[in-house]
Amino acid sequence: MPQSEAVGSIPTEARAYRYDSGLTGPLFTREIAVETPIEIAFGGAPFAVMMATPCDIEDFAIGFALTEGIIEAIEDIRAIEAAIDATSGRVNVTLSGERMGAHLARKRAMSGRTGCGLCGIEDLEHLPRVRRRLMPTRPIAPEAIGTAVAGLASVQPLNAQTRAVHAAAWCARDGAIRAAREDVGRHNALDKLIGALLREKADPDDGFVLISSRCSFEMVAKTAAFGAATLVSVSAPTSLALRRADECGLALIAIARADQALSFPGGAVAASRGAAA
Repeated sequence: MPQSEAVGSIPTEARAYRYDSGLTGPLFTREIAVETPIEIAFGGAPFAVMMATPCDIEDFAIGFALTEGIIEAIEDIRAIEAAIDATSGRVNVTLSGERMGAHLARKRAMSGRTGCGLCGIEDLEHLPRVRRRLMPTRPIAPEAIGTAVAGLASVQPLNAQTRAVHAAAWCARDGAIRAAREDVGRHNALDKLIGALLREKADPDDGFVLISSRCSFEMVAKTAAFGAATLVSVSAPTSLALRRADECGLALIAIARADQALSFPGGAVAASRGAAA
């Protein structure tokens, strides 16, 4: 699943700043992550503006459409057009007639911010509900999780340059990383990954999702919307993430390192060897 060649970072001059003496040393060049407003429209009608890294924005729009409940499958999309310039980007998604009608009937005002997954809901009644409980699947082997975590840095080239972006990766059952996407927003990175997987018609039962960020409610909800039954996070989960994982029947493994992790009940959980449960 190749990634786009859009510019994800720009060279910027910087200079060392020491607390005991202030500015010091010569100017040098540092790569800085690009953050761009991306407008996502459906049928030509703007729906959301998200602050994102301007790479893989078609994948982003497709994944966003699924996790927002606007589509149920890639077949609900008739066409997609994306354009980006130096200051902004826009993706227009043409939906099937049935899905467009359902979308127009659904009211939601949303103004996106970096990494914000629930901006714009009108009240607590609009908090996303579980669409379906995931079917039990064969647990992921502990050694596969360790393999994937150990390989995560190798699929984060933009983060290696900037130290400012998150990653979401799709891992096979043996732990091999099959696809990865990066973005300044952790939710965006996951939406991009899901969009790429939908385009490739990947089977959610064939692997698991690995994220470089903390595991919040939205990250669990998006993973479950795709249909993957296991989510691995290198950071800790929140209480609402644990609750949603339990409601979805999703196996949540967090604070994952190459040698161990923590497993949290929520489905058929396979804990890494030596982990505290």
